Amino acid sequence: MSFSRTKGVGYTLFLFFTLVGLGCHKNAAATPPPAPPPASTPAAAAPAPTITLRAQPGAIDRGGATTLQWDAKNATSVTITPGVGDVAVTGNRSVNPTSSVTYTATAMGPGGSATDTARITVNTPPPAAASAPPPRNAPNLTTEQLFEQNVKTIYFDYDKADIKPDQMSALQGNASWLKANPNVRFTIEGHCDDRGSEEYNLALGDRRANAVKEYLAAQGIPANRIMTVSYGEERPICRDETEDCFAKNRRAAFTLNQ
Repeated sequence: MSFSRTKGVGYTLFLFFTLVGLGCHKNAAATPPPAPPPASTPAAAAPAPTITLRAQPGAIDRGGATTLQWDAKNATSVTITPGVGDVAVTGNRSVNPTSSVTYTATAMGPGGSATDTARITVNTPPPAAASAPPPRNAPNLTTEQLFEQNVKTIYFDYDKADIKPDQMSALQGNASWLKANPNVRFTIEGHCDDRGSEEYNLALGDRRANAVKEYLAAQGIPANRIMTVSYGEERPICRDETEDCFAKNRRAAFTLNQ
């Protein structure tokens, strides 16, 4: 074999192994793709706010003051109506309403809202007749007869549970007789006319009975002598569809506990 032929064979072998090497390089395993990022955890729901509202005391004389106390949890803001406005989430405020009123506190937060109420009964000074001495018990009458003679029914305006000014004299007279007879225990029955739903009237009758109870308690009648019950529209004393009849059914009646 000549030198030139040997050189050609060597060149051919060089090209063959070069191509084989390139082919092996093209078949190398590909780099695996990166792992996906971990799924994010959903954020926990914000807790619902809560709030409590109290009035101490719950009954005052006109011109007096009482203190509202509130405490909210999971809230970012608190508003009290009527007349107080935005306040801190926890605190107290002295107020002096001129008439009976129900305050409402509303707490707002990321988890929603919550409300609570506190009622304040404002006692209106009784007229001159209220300062008269309590009626003297007639002889030979039973306690039940004396109770019926001296303890009067209290009447209310439509859809109201506030003590009307024209009922203050009768209510003060009731208080005077009940204070003079400390052994008497009694029930205050809340009644309504038949306008409104049964559920609403039961709640309204309850507010009327408790408004009278709060007034008597503020006059010195121990609360443990007083029971309350609401009959709503169940026990009307008049069934005519007239305003005069409706007015007779909107009442807080007294019964003697035996």
